[in-house]
Amino acid sequence: MTERWVIHLPVTAPDLLRARILARTAARVLARLTARVEPGGVTVSAEDQQCVRHWVFCDRRLPGGGRCALPTDHSAPCSRRAPWLVSRRGTPPRRRSSGRPELR
Repeated sequence: MTERWVIHLPVTAPDLLRARILARTAARVLARLTARVEPGGVTVSAEDQQCVRHWVFCDRRLPGGGRCALPTDHSAPCSRRAPWLVSRRGTPPRRRSSGRPELR
């Protein structure tokens, strides 16, 4: 069996919500660059309590295969893709002046 290595990349954020947002963003960007990223395994922890981890993605198994790509605490039905990342027409959402995607 081929030996595999896991990268642990400490990045700080001021609170749990922003840590999860940053972790989701980083995981999605890296997943576009390489197929070796497993976003479902991404967790965040307090700097002084690294053994207490908080999941970033739901990662539940979906009917027909695949896993949920939504945040852990989502209220919408599980989905392979976050609806705010791609619009219904398959084009990227428009950006507001704030830099956040515009919800349609």
